[in-house]
Amino acid sequence: MTERPDLSSLPSYRQPRRSLLVARKLALMASVVAGLGVAVYGFSPSTSPSDLFSSPAHAQVNNEVKKVERPIGFADIVERVKPSVISVKVNIKEKTASNDDGDDSPFQPGSPMERFFRRFGGQDGIPGMRGPRGGGRAVTGQGSGFFISADGFAVTNNHVVDGADKVEVTTDDGKTYSAKVIGTDQRTDLALIKVEGGSNFSFAKLSDGKPRIGDWVLAVGNPFGLGGTVTAGIVSASGRDIGNGPYDDFIQIDAPVNKGNSGGPAFNTDGEVMGVNTAIYSPSGGSVGIAFSIPAATVKSVVAQLKDKGSVSRGWIGVQIQPVTSDIADSLGMKKAEGALVAEPQANGPAAKAGIESGDVITSVNGESVKDARELARTIGGMAPGATVKLNVLHKGQDKVVNLTLGQLPNTVEAKADTDNDNSKAPSKGTDVPKLGMTVAPANSVAGAGKDGVVVTEVDPKSAAAERGFKEGDVILEVAGKSVSTAGDVRDAINAARTDNKNSVLMRVKSGGQSRFVAVPLAKG
Repeated sequence: MTERPDLSSLPSYRQPRRSLLVARKLALMASVVAGLGVAVYGFSPSTSPSDLFSSPAHAQVNNEVKKVERPIGFADIVERVKPSVISVKVNIKEKTASNDDGDDSPFQPGSPMERFFRRFGGQDGIPGMRGPRGGGRAVTGQGSGFFISADGFAVTNNHVVDGADKVEVTTDDGKTYSAKVIGTDQRTDLALIKVEGGSNFSFAKLSDGKPRIGDWVLAVGNPFGLGGTVTAGIVSASGRDIGNGPYDDFIQIDAPVNKGNSGGPAFNTDGEVMGVNTAIYSPSGGSVGIAFSIPAATVKSVVAQLKDKGSVSRGWIGVQIQPVTSDIADSLGMKKAEGALVAEPQANGPAAKAGIESGDVITSVNGESVKDARELARTIGGMAPGATVKLNVLHKGQDKVVNLTLGQLPNTVEAKADTDNDNSKAPSKGTDVPKLGMTVAPANSVAGAGKDGVVVTEVDPKSAAAERGFKEGDVILEVAGKSVSTAGDVRDAINAARTDNKNSVLMRVKSGGQSRFVAVPLAKG
């Protein structure tokens, strides 16, 4: 008789099955990590561990895992766009004490831009610097730029080449060329230059699209003279107003940019220029992750005019405007705080001739809604002088349509100084305006205050008037759309507003030669 083999010393017959289950679990985990799903493998009872780890499917999983683990970079994009970026070097004409006008900055003294923002380019990265005050030596400055055509047209910032006696550019391959300034636009801080003595340059395309917040962005330029530097980040915000002027519409990015990046491009992941780097917010002078770029759409419009005629012409309607706040909207009976409030039309300007008055709200241009005062300025400024536009206007609570022909924005728009508004002789006492916290007197009783309105003679620092910015010497011209000349007129207009259950009353105020509307909340009772 044949003896049956003794199996007690061998591993349990269930052991291979357990090994198979473990292997299957490992394979399943590998497929999930690779992002391939459970369906990669078709398991069967006959599948062995060796089959699992030697199959072509497993090799594919390994390859996919390697692809996922491999860092994603921008090398392909950079390789394509970097040759279009240039370093810009300028020599500034010698400035002496005899011709020093004290204008060491391109910004108005005390302006938000001067106080809070440091611009790239210029001596030591400070724009507009021309050497020590009264000095007699020439200085150099550095910035960035990029070609927009094969024949050598390039874009940079106005403040990079402003006042330059000589401009040189260095391309990515190290070659240096002379360049001339074709045209500049101070309002948008853009300049067009043309390289001489070269052709067939690599150039970048300006994007047709609008970047979204969160999109990747690559900044390429010449920070601190280190040409060809690339940094990456995202679009942090859009539509930024940094106090540089009425056409502010900057893209905020967090790609590190520093002194010398000015005029350089900010690329999207398609390799197109989404903006021109122009300013940074930096208490220290270095990158803190807040930089501002001029949108490609603005660059296209400005550069086209600079190339055609060397300057930019903008449409103009001749109004002083301000935002519509929620208080102002309530005072005017508007449902939404939108549009641009006309503080004062300029005498003989297109708007005044068309019948637009102080207190009107411009709500749309050619059928397109106007969100705020800045949007109106950008919309009108983007149109050509001589164009006819249709404005929808809220006039004394009624909608009306106004057609007018745009004028040309003057090169310098100066606020008219009220030289007669010397309030040093204003009386120390006036008539109290109840519940507003200020006293007023007829303007014609105060030397230098003019003939119209009432002049503010005193303001309680804890009052509603003080919170809204009223100060001694301000002249109130209108209250709730009605002209006032005495304290009694002011009280009557306020009482009428209370009777109409208004939460605030709108006043037109003249201060320092400028008119504005102020919505003052009304105390109940």
